[in-house]
Amino acid sequence: MLKKLLALLAPLLVVTLMLTGRAYPQAARTRLAIVGLDHDHVWGILPDIAKEPLADLVAIADPHPELVEKARKQVPATVKFYSDYMQMLDEAKPEGVIVTTENDRHLEILRECAKRHIHYSTEKPLASTTADAREMERLAREANIKLMVNYWNAWVAPTHELYHRAVMSHELGPIQKIIVEQGHQGPKEIGVSKYFGDWLYDPIKNGGGALIDFGCYGAEWALWLKGRPARVFAFAQKLKTEQNNRVDDDATIILEYPDAVAVLQASWDWPYSKGQVEVFGPQGSMLATETELLYRPAKSREAVEGLNGRPVSLSAPPHETSSPIAYFVDCIRHDKPIENPLAAPLNVGVVEVLDAAKESIRTGRAVELPIAN
Repeated sequence: MLKKLLALLAPLLVVTLMLTGRAYPQAARTRLAIVGLDHDHVWGILPDIAKEPLADLVAIADPHPELVEKARKQVPATVKFYSDYMQMLDEAKPEGVIVTTENDRHLEILRECAKRHIHYSTEKPLASTTADAREMERLAREANIKLMVNYWNAWVAPTHELYHRAVMSHELGPIQKIIVEQGHQGPKEIGVSKYFGDWLYDPIKNGGGALIDFGCYGAEWALWLKGRPARVFAFAQKLKTEQNNRVDDDATIILEYPDAVAVLQASWDWPYSKGQVEVFGPQGSMLATETELLYRPAKSREAVEGLNGRPVSLSAPPHETSSPIAYFVDCIRHDKPIENPLAAPLNVGVVEVLDAAKESIRTGRAVELPIAN
């Protein structure tokens, strides 16, 4: 009797599993495509897609034969390649697109994705100008598509814990100072590809030099932790005079708040890679790097706590916030909003800060930021 019942139920069970995607996970995966291989971050994104069980890379668009050949060796044979990304969007029909191109192409590509209602994720920053950033936000909102900006610090445990403790739990009291240090020896010095370097050193395609490349991290941290500043003051330098670069290689941005200050240091001149944020309040300080979070309470003794404080115990982020692909796919599949610091409104603010910094550098004066709409 039991065998007969199971035999009768088996077809229904198969249909149910097919509909839920459990029997045929390939059919249930979220279809992703990549636009651009001339941004070196793409070579870290490809492994993230391969590791994501709910993502299926269906196509890549790039006109450079050398980069296409390199990518072919790293992706499944089923991935189709196109030289024209619009043809790819029409034929491959991805649900989401990962954009790894020059910054000044972000709006152009999003416009085509919005027409086709394709979700969109780009490498930081959102755009090379405030006008482009605002238009991208508008188009994504009207098309009802996800718009996400990828920053590496969003996927590591120290970031999650710092935000929870400093902002959600107010363990430091009111945030009074933020210091962000982000940079490395320089694109040429660390050996970026020719294709990446060609536009990183271009003031139009990139939007600037170290000011844009690493200043966006500082602006992202400040806006996320403290909100929109009242004024922006900045200065930039070209310390590598022998390279005759058209863009800055070192920049400092100061954000003025009614009750706080943020100092954002962006550099292509440091002797090693550095990425950290330090947050101060009346109750103490916290310093987050890629791998650890240090806490130093007020009035602590340096000999006991260490210069930057004692390590905080960290838990690994849940899978859906452990990588840009896992998060993007999760938001698409469950129709979740993109949250800060990856969301469009905050990242329009990031580009506004960077544009204000460029204007401050040009004039030598602080620039007031208008109240956000």
